[in-house]
Amino acid sequence: MDKIMGFLPFLIPLAIAEFALLGYTLHHILTHKNYKRGNRTLWLVVTIIGMEFIGPILYFLLGKED
Repeated sequence: MDKIMGFLPFLIPLAIAEFALLGYTLHHILTHKNYKRGNRTLWLVVTIIGMEFIGPILYFLLGKED
């Protein structure tokens, strides 16, 4: 239990950043109609399944149209 308490100062900001990135990504997917690759349903699935940084980062690298 002491080991977990030692990591909390690192884990709490990481969790906040993860959920903020996920929220921004979902907002962007739901408010835009055009994507470079795929469609809205595909990016929602990729983002939700890859919830830990991977899904949102993949969307912004591969799916977001400028």
